[in-house]
Amino acid sequence: MDPVIVVGAGPVGLTLALALARYEVPVTVLDEAPPGSAGQDDRRLARTAVLRPETAALLERLGCATTEGTRWTGWRTLRRRAEVARVAFAAPAGSVKADEREHDELLERGESGDFSDVRGLGGFGGAGESGDFGASGDFGDAAGSGDARDLGAEPSPLHLPQHALTRELRAALDGEADVRIVQDSRLTLLKQDSSGVTVHTRGDNGTVWRASYLIGCDGARSVVRKLLGARFPGRTAVERYAVAALRAELPWPGEAVLHRAPPRGDEVTARPLPDGVWRLDWLLPSDGRLVTPDALLARVRDALSLWCGEVPAYDLLDTGVHAVHHRLARRWRSGRAFLAGDAAHLLGALGTQGLDEGLRDAENLAWKLALAWHHGASDTLLDSYQAERREAVAARLRAADRTLPTVRGEGGWHTVRRTVVPRAARAHDVLLTDGHLGRGLLGAPQAHTHTPLAPAAPPAGSVLVGTPVGAPVTDVPVTAPDGSETQLHDRLGGKLLVVLVAPGTGVWERRHWLGAGLMPRLAAAVSALPLQAELLVTEGYPGADAHTVLVVRPDGFLVAALAGVRPAELYACADAARGGGTEPASASAKAPAGERAPEAAEAAETAGSEATANR
Repeated sequence: MDPVIVVGAGPVGLTLALALARYEVPVTVLDEAPPGSAGQDDRRLARTAVLRPETAALLERLGCATTEGTRWTGWRTLRRRAEVARVAFAAPAGSVKADEREHDELLERGESGDFSDVRGLGGFGGAGESGDFGASGDFGDAAGSGDARDLGAEPSPLHLPQHALTRELRAALDGEADVRIVQDSRLTLLKQDSSGVTVHTRGDNGTVWRASYLIGCDGARSVVRKLLGARFPGRTAVERYAVAALRAELPWPGEAVLHRAPPRGDEVTARPLPDGVWRLDWLLPSDGRLVTPDALLARVRDALSLWCGEVPAYDLLDTGVHAVHHRLARRWRSGRAFLAGDAAHLLGALGTQGLDEGLRDAENLAWKLALAWHHGASDTLLDSYQAERREAVAARLRAADRTLPTVRGEGGWHTVRRTVVPRAARAHDVLLTDGHLGRGLLGAPQAHTHTPLAPAAPPAGSVLVGTPVGAPVTDVPVTAPDGSETQLHDRLGGKLLVVLVAPGTGVWERRHWLGAGLMPRLAAAVSALPLQAELLVTEGYPGADAHTVLVVRPDGFLVAALAGVRPAELYACADAARGGGTEPASASAKAPAGERAPEAAEAAETAGSEATANR
């Protein structure tokens, strides 16, 4: 079968190629860059990535080292006395106006949209709907005297230079014999048929390529998106920032800083990088005025003098100005071609991270393409990528759009002094930290509440646990049938996982509990599933009773929780998780899934009874 073609060799494209290689799918990566230039143009310390802990764990599972980054250990908010906070409650949808003007060299012209065409969008209403923002603690009143918010018990994001991430991904791919990176290959033509995709490239490696599937990871000006005719509506220049990377000794080593309302400008953040380097970001006015070198140096000196009492010695390493755009492609799948990363979406206001979302695209798509490549797949499975990921990103964009008037004081909404409404300033700070730390609607993982990869109705025997169906599972210690002990998240990225909650198994020897109780019947049921699955055991899971069986997708989302061993229901859950329809080539029977399920359940029951009798 033809390999999968990934267009674009940025972090998203390389991560997708690495994930597919782990599933033993051959990949060809087409890169526009000339030979010998891989990563050279991107060695800028002012261009960095912030990854949520779950995303960093994905890279580690794939064998990509991310230890060069610095984990944030806290978040300090500095404020001036007698500050006026502008707060918008219940901001209506569409308060951020669409800007129809676009820079021709940056983005293609698209439709104006408010990302409202996706189900399950979240936003901020009044305080009663959004939560009690004032419950998060006092951050201090004077510049330099605020207490650090205690985030030591919470997972911290990972902040690292983007070129370092790209370098580590390429190093991990060097050991993959089935991944080929072809540089100086610019896509010019794309044609599809019932069995694959044909593309033409130009450059030193200009030729004709054949693929089973193709994914466009080629950025905001995606050639793949244009060739597919996918619209890219949204907003241009939602926010603008000036950025500087410098080496200096600041009072908070390893700790990110958010300084609201500094003497010059609206807001400045400082985030640590390795080797004593910091990235500083200043929110710029929306009028589009140029930032001169002198003006940027003045901002640097202002921030350093305020934080350190005087301007310390520092080395200015890199500077830049960038605009944040909010866009969402209408279609993420066209036949055998897909979009991922910046080719499918642009976001970044209020600290939200577009690259992190792109890596989540890669994780979601990889296991589905692998199943399709090895065994064939239904349209339901392939369509689920757009259904799940587009809904999640649209919810993020909608939440940011609704939050912007509150945080930035736009639209003339309630202007309140802290002495009148003390919690108003805290609400502002909580919203900002949610975006930067990857929490809440601005950053936390989205549950796939409308996924097509779920049973049409809750299976018989379904039970509630601490994780809602469609949400990411909690990382708990697990034991495999071979006796090896690990964490649940470490088993992701491979097969479907079936987890039995069995308190007390940790103190038994494997030879005792493997053939006892529910295990024989459950092992037989797992062996009869319509796709490869791994059986695991855990001492406990939040909200789950003993003998609960969890069905977990390869990307870590909960399919169902069942009370005890129910082979027919377990089969139905596994069939739903693979999209139904196409039977794996390795299956012994070729009957449709709905016809084969009762037979598999009966076989599992028989095998389980025999194993129990022979114990």
